[in-house]
Amino acid sequence: MAESKKFLTLRSIVLMVLIVLVAPFIPMIISGQWGWREAWAYAILSIFGFAVSRVLASRRHADLLVERSRSIELQGAKSWDKILAPALAIGSLLILVVAGMDKLNGWTMPYSMNAKVVSLIVIVLGYVLGSWALIENRFFSGVVRIQKDRDHRVVTTGPYRFIRHPGYAGALWTYLAMPILLDSVWAFIPAVLLLSVLVLRTSLEDRTLQAELPGYAEYTHRTHYRLFPGIW
Repeated sequence: MAESKKFLTLRSIVLMVLIVLVAPFIPMIISGQWGWREAWAYAILSIFGFAVSRVLASRRHADLLVERSRSIELQGAKSWDKILAPALAIGSLLILVVAGMDKLNGWTMPYSMNAKVVSLIVIVLGYVLGSWALIENRFFSGVVRIQKDRDHRVVTTGPYRFIRHPGYAGALWTYLAMPILLDSVWAFIPAVLLLSVLVLRTSLEDRTLQAELPGYAEYTHRTHYRLFPGIW
């Protein structure tokens, strides 16, 4: 209980509220279009996906949410991840900001309904993959660090049987599908930049784990791919 009180600072609570309950509504806040069905679909899916995944993860690993709450303030993060982790967070927000501005100014012609349905399915699958990784992995921190204080060890079950960073893979497909669901060609600019940061972070994290986490190098010999099965 004392540890929980320690990490639940006012700053972490405010950041959590902004990320979970305010950020999903950015497109509608900027555009003023509160009847925007696709934006509502994204906001509801984002909040619902977050809530369900955290409830399921906490039931399986009671201390996981403590670790993730600490990581909001970048506690224990590698020096390079103190730049990359916030960059990913800002990048995901930029997709929503640009989509809202696009809607406000009418820069992009709407995509077809079929394209939006496909993009919504991709986003759902991305959330499912990321949530599966979160639930399966007790050490799914929000920052890159070797969790010696939590007896950090390699996880090889669930989606980790197929790729080494399924959480990032799920996020990747979600980011690329968001501009289509939200009718914004211009939102692909932050989405592609975000993809570059995500690939860089995956590479650096994988090197860190191979160098510092016992058993991870051996794991890479069995599970060959980081993000893209058959490619990388």
